[in-house]
Amino acid sequence: MMLSKLSRRCYCTSVQQPWLFLGLGNPGDKYNGTRHNIGFEMIDVFAESVGIQMNLLNFKAIMGQGFVGDLPVILAKPQTYMNLSGESSGPLTAYYKLPLNRVLVVHDDTQLPCGVLRLQEKGGHGCHNGLKSVMHHFRGNKEFARLRIGIGKPPGQMDPKAFLLQKFSMLARERIDGALAEGVEALKLVLSKDFGESWRLFNVEQKYKHLRQHTIIAP
Repeated sequence: MMLSKLSRRCYCTSVQQPWLFLGLGNPGDKYNGTRHNIGFEMIDVFAESVGIQMNLLNFKAIMGQGFVGDLPVILAKPQTYMNLSGESSGPLTAYYKLPLNRVLVVHDDTQLPCGVLRLQEKGGHGCHNGLKSVMHHFRGNKEFARLRIGIGKPPGQMDPKAFLLQKFSMLARERIDGALAEGVEALKLVLSKDFGESWRLFNVEQKYKHLRQHTIIAP
């Protein structure tokens, strides 16, 4: 199903400028539920929570459009495979003529403990290949927001690539499910307020959530 020109015109003439939430992952059933696909999961959970149907296909992405309150929102899951995510996100952002301060990318992060979230106003790619591709197609610009979802580090000498493509253990899955619910609230926070104190407080709460976990159990 293709997006129509009317769809773009409606969004771009809205009183409020749209937000674009991009979730990174790999297409195909065999990747469902893997650590590297948590960006896809977050978009799906958010879409369901706010009643946006992910029933459009364009710009090499599965997409949904709708409103959260009076704010227009575009949700997208690039289907290019993780390392080529920018081939979708670049043209999509250009089509809607969005400034990068209205773009947020949701992705997995091995530098955060499993189930811990972090809202970030901007930053580098942190060796995340999906973010590398997105930044490349944004002409090297890194001035876009991120919702980082912690998946933990590979245990022992495990190959990082194998770790990313594994499904979560039962305990880790419980933590991730809780994180997805908190992620919905984080994305609503993005829509309701600018960067600032509310974002900082969210990140502090996430930090202390991790500290309350007295023992760190490998995901």
